[in-house]
Amino acid sequence: MQFKSTFLLLFLSLGFFANAQDSTAVETYALSLQDAIIYGLENNYSAKNAQTDVAIALKQKWEIIAQGLPQISGEITYQNQLIQPTSFIPAQFFDPDAAPGTFTPVQFSPKQSASATATWNQLIFDGSYIVGVQSAKTLLQISENAKVKTDLEVKQGIIEAYGNVLLAEESVRILQKNLETINKNLFDTQKIFENGLTEEEDVEQLQITALDLETQLNNTVRQLAIAYDMLKLTLGIPIDSKLRVTDQLQDLAMQYYDLNLLAASVDPENTIDFRIAQDQANLADIQVKLEKSKALPRLTAFVNYGTAGASNEFTFFSNEQRYFEQSVAGVSLAVPIFSSGMRAARTAQKEMAYQQSLEDLEQARNQAKLQIASARNDYQFALDNFATQEKNLELAERIENKNSIKFFEGIASSFELSEAQTQLYQAQQNYLQAMYEVIANKAALEKVLDTSIYQPKND
Repeated sequence: MQFKSTFLLLFLSLGFFANAQDSTAVETYALSLQDAIIYGLENNYSAKNAQTDVAIALKQKWEIIAQGLPQISGEITYQNQLIQPTSFIPAQFFDPDAAPGTFTPVQFSPKQSASATATWNQLIFDGSYIVGVQSAKTLLQISENAKVKTDLEVKQGIIEAYGNVLLAEESVRILQKNLETINKNLFDTQKIFENGLTEEEDVEQLQITALDLETQLNNTVRQLAIAYDMLKLTLGIPIDSKLRVTDQLQDLAMQYYDLNLLAASVDPENTIDFRIAQDQANLADIQVKLEKSKALPRLTAFVNYGTAGASNEFTFFSNEQRYFEQSVAGVSLAVPIFSSGMRAARTAQKEMAYQQSLEDLEQARNQAKLQIASARNDYQFALDNFATQEKNLELAERIENKNSIKFFEGIASSFELSEAQTQLYQAQQNYLQAMYEVIANKAALEKVLDTSIYQPKND
């Protein structure tokens, strides 16, 4: 019996431990760049906040519109006069024989009272309300354009972060391969030195190269972990989650090699930055209209209906309790007459602010032209540099291979081999960086052009 109890306790403990492990399991993601963009636009922190801003603007728009719709309010009041107020009336009103100058205390109101009132208010005309409705539409447009800009920035950030991961992964792979090759050369050279066929300096030179490669490899491995964390943060994925990228750097660079994009034409006024500046100018214009509308009259109407009852006892739910109705209807017209120049001063301020916004709009137009030209130049350079670095890598590989053969044949020195290897390693990194720049600069250009950032070319 004791054995069975112990076995049952152990079984339950293992089951509880397994459930605890399942509840704390780390979620794993495997994403291509296109999947990462789709996921990031839904889960990135900035993108989610921008979407919330649009929802808030929609509520604000209805809040402003509702101010011109009927407003109904109700009020219920109950009073219990713990100590009833007393009034004094000359006694001669009740007793003609009373002495002059004497008063009789009287309590006029019952001790308890209750009333219920409903009021309907309607705005008939208000110039500021009309302008307010216009401003609500503009504020919504500003939020929607801000959402577009945020999405473009999120897309660009995802592409750059994803590219950094691919760059670091490819760098780790190449450094591991280079280190493996150097270690093999070092082993062979050590054997040759032990046989007295080469100098110790040749061994030491290869040891220096191997140590440098090992240090670079360790640093790149750490950078790869940081690049993954940055990508997780950009996507809105918890840092503790596991993430794996499925694209390859070279394949992605070829997808982003698009000469047609350089010839794409776009009106600077269609760019998102210009549209946002235009929204600000429209809002400044509405502010001018709002100040001017404050000089117009404001007309409102109301209807009031209520009932009241009173008693010395709490009998308000009794059928015998009497209630007395009352109702009032009316209109109110408020006309601004004289403000000692205050409204004129405020209007002038808003007009000057509007002129400033027009200057900002013109500046935004020119900045858009400059950004497009600059982004095109950067992308053109990235394409040219990619082709150049590809050729340089081929040359550096041939040079290193020739010097390696010469070294083991005793024709070339260790310094010549080391120089060729250093040149090859630099060419490899330049080639990887050139591929990344093609991806990053295309993303930057498409953001400026306000187009779809991820459009892989058809094979």
